[in-house]
Amino acid sequence: MDCRMDAPTIKAAGTSNAEKRPLSSFTTMSEEYAYYREHDGDDVPIEIADPWPAPPDEAAFYGLAGEIVRIIEPHSEADPVAVLLQLLVAFGNTIGQTAYFRAEADRHHGNLFLNLVGETSKGRKGSSWGQVGRVFAAADPTWHQERLMHGGLASGEGLIWAVRDPIYKREPRREDGRRGPVTGYEEVLTDPGVDDKRLLALESEFSSVLKVAARQQNTLSAALRQAWDSGNLDNRTKNSPGKATGAHISIVGHVTRDELRRLLTETDIANGLANRFLWICVRRSKCLPEGGNLTDEALTPLCNRLADRIAFAREVGEVRRDEAARAIWRKVYPSLSEGKAGLMGATTSRGEAQVMRLAVLYALLDRSPVIEPAHLQAALAVWEHAEASAPHLWEQDGRPDGRRSAAGAAGRWRAGQDPQRDTRAFQPAQERRRAWPRFECAGRSRSCSP
Repeated sequence: MDCRMDAPTIKAAGTSNAEKRPLSSFTTMSEEYAYYREHDGDDVPIEIADPWPAPPDEAAFYGLAGEIVRIIEPHSEADPVAVLLQLLVAFGNTIGQTAYFRAEADRHHGNLFLNLVGETSKGRKGSSWGQVGRVFAAADPTWHQERLMHGGLASGEGLIWAVRDPIYKREPRREDGRRGPVTGYEEVLTDPGVDDKRLLALESEFSSVLKVAARQQNTLSAALRQAWDSGNLDNRTKNSPGKATGAHISIVGHVTRDELRRLLTETDIANGLANRFLWICVRRSKCLPEGGNLTDEALTPLCNRLADRIAFAREVGEVRRDEAARAIWRKVYPSLSEGKAGLMGATTSRGEAQVMRLAVLYALLDRSPVIEPAHLQAALAVWEHAEASAPHLWEQDGRPDGRRSAAGAAGRWRAGQDPQRDTRAFQPAQERRRAWPRFECAGRSRSCSP
């Protein structure tokens, strides 16, 4: 039994398909506004659709990662893509900073930042991690017990502390104990630091991270950007100075779309924090009233193979593309590296780096020190799904980049506002409700709010 609810087909009452003009045909909002002012009465002839992304291409489920997802899938209500992406993030963290690929002078390692976006409780985001955690508890029990941080991303200082370098304090050296004259200074070890620099932060309420990162003087956003870029974190604040070198930090966050839209700030978008994350839409895949029945015996062979791949990856240095993969890369690189306009473009503007990090992980899971075409195609399939998720996450009222639809324009016009002059002005709630068009939805007439 499949419990997913397909979005209803909604169309303006009293309009035929022949009367509708596609939203994509408008080049400016004023053109759109003029069209609907001429053609509407109280009904605005537009279609409202939920641009939920199609499942990723089968190439995304290549190799060992795909095998693990397929054996879990019948026994879990979680979205298979959520299981797949969290498995890749976890693997990328367990292998540490040994394997890398080079982009000009920069080294990129296998650490990924991931956010799963779905409905609260109904998206089955948490249950998807439970399955992945079970696999890695068997494949790398030490990492699973010691290098997972459940919540706690509250400040840059706190993040650095979790992967800190040894801390030394400069102490005076005296001839006759404490009271003698100072003859010099020496560095005294006051904290041994953390030897294992791997850390996977699991944030089931990523909205709280966005809230604290937006506070003035909070250093979390800067620390996260440093963690993704190089793993060298440095905090120069007077009260709690500290640093971490060679840190290997990954993030899995869970958030709802409403929280994301409300809390992701313009600063997060402008400074590049948002585009360091993969934003993936997830939802419940099926109903399992009795739960799954996946036995340890069924998982053990795959967990053993995963443990072997982790050990292999820790011995690999630079990972390069083979000639066939390089030919594919030359074809896709221009579109991956091309800047895109608007909010969706700003949050998906690190496509080339994200794809190559994913390709490295697929290669290492295949026990290969080079990236072959199958590994690159798998990474591209994941990235295409991330791009396909963007419209659902960032469109508002059927239009991308925060632009309001014709329904919103018509509502402002009825209230005596010029939509070309102030698209951010809001009417009183009572007037706004009167301006909402009425739609036919699944045989019922109802008012649809923006």
